[in-house]
Amino acid sequence: MRMLDLGFVRTNLELVEKKLRDRGQDPAALLGDFRELDQRRRERITEAEHLKAQRNKLTEEVARLKRSGQDAGAVMEETRALKTRLDELEAAASESEEQLRAILTRIPNLTRDEVPIGRSEEENVEVKRWGMIPDFSFQPKPHWELGAQLGILDLERAAKISGARFAVYWGDGAKLERALIGFMLDVHTREHGYTEVLPPFMVNSKSLFGTGQLPKFAEDLFRCTDDEGFVPGRVRDNDHWLIPTAEVPVTNLYRDETLDDAKLPVSLTAYTPCFRSEAGSYGKDVRGIIRQHQFQKVELVKFTRPEDSDAEHEKLTRNAETILERLGLPYRRMLLCTGDTGFSSAKTFDLEVWLPGQNLYREISSCSNFEAFQARRANIRYKPKGQSKTAFVHTLNGSGLAVGRTWLAILENYQQSDGTVRIPEALVPYMGGQQIIEPRTGA
Repeated sequence: MRMLDLGFVRTNLELVEKKLRDRGQDPAALLGDFRELDQRRRERITEAEHLKAQRNKLTEEVARLKRSGQDAGAVMEETRALKTRLDELEAAASESEEQLRAILTRIPNLTRDEVPIGRSEEENVEVKRWGMIPDFSFQPKPHWELGAQLGILDLERAAKISGARFAVYWGDGAKLERALIGFMLDVHTREHGYTEVLPPFMVNSKSLFGTGQLPKFAEDLFRCTDDEGFVPGRVRDNDHWLIPTAEVPVTNLYRDETLDDAKLPVSLTAYTPCFRSEAGSYGKDVRGIIRQHQFQKVELVKFTRPEDSDAEHEKLTRNAETILERLGLPYRRMLLCTGDTGFSSAKTFDLEVWLPGQNLYREISSCSNFEAFQARRANIRYKPKGQSKTAFVHTLNGSGLAVGRTWLAILENYQQSDGTVRIPEALVPYMGGQQIIEPRTGA
């Protein structure tokens, strides 16, 4: 249950502290008494090894005395006392080990050296831009106005049946969502070489621990009340949580397994609904469908050899960008700074799509290289060719894309002066030949 190797942290404690400061976090608060705990653990292990050697010698002495018919009682008593002390030392070392593991579970991944140091999204670095910002002869509207006027987006009835941050799609709105899912999956499977998988939409605590959501982000998740509740520090395999992203079930497909080196990289794509409590986002994006408790997403997940993960990260990011380019949606790629990089990630590119109705770019995909962080937590290994020992794979993922945000980006970028919305050419076959979304009639 370790996300960073204990030996690595012990040997590179100053580097770990620096990387935590780069993230804007307090090393003392996260690491606590790591150094002292580790020192005590090693001292107890050393003393235990010394006592084991003594015990072995005493055991041999007891055998010799018995063979010669001499009284071995005093030596046997000394042996029992040694065993008692050994048990105490091993229990203390085990307790220190558990405390160290608890510390390791709350330390985020170490960001790559090329990740810019910064505290917030304001310090992310733009890497590239693609596409022309549309020039409208009228004032473009935000998607929540367009959706309501077209009768395809209903936030009021969604609030009635489920509460805030839910949406109902009607008619062509629902059809467009379905078309986007099919289009994304087809491009990724037919052109990019991903294997489609349909995973469960509920997972257990062990799965969320493996990808790094637990224990740190429990309040951002929806837990099913089918057990005694989540206990920090415990991970279980018989409880259930709604998935926040397909990354969780898809990555954990190979938990506690050793992958075939010859079959790497493994590239998987999955459509799932996603569920997030958005506990820390009260008051943010209250209009429209930017930030929802439930939304649809097509996810890309890769398992690679460590030496290939940089190239595969770039390839995965380009795969996500291809969807935006096929749909003619202007976007930019951002390299996230240390303070904005996710807990499990070593390096992340965000793709941000242009939204003319809001006159800004918004994130539509995060493409991350987790290196061995998740693999170590989930125990996902491979056996390098020509080597006798196994090693941890590198895991990567990214949205390919967030379907709801793609939906609203199409509405805002393809809106017409008469209030209709054009269908991007690439989606016309998935819409049954339909080229325009017009106001819906009927109930």
